[in-house]
Amino acid sequence: MTELGGFTEEQIARFGLTIGVGAFIVYMLFVIAQLARESKAGRFGTFVLFVVLAFGIFGFVAKNVIAWALGIE
Repeated sequence: MTELGGFTEEQIARFGLTIGVGAFIVYMLFVIAQLARESKAGRFGTFVLFVVLAFGIFGFVAKNVIAWALGIE
């Protein structure tokens, strides 16, 4: 295995995926908020936009929890 700074390639990839996707989710929160503001979506439209984003976040978290529970990780 390749080691970089005491970490294996798998550990670096897992860290990058988790932090990278987490940062992307936070960035998407700002994008959705800006989109809702510029399109004048109103309260209900903004709520729908954030609910759809929340489903995506839930799916990402659920995938990791299921993989952990099955011992795949």
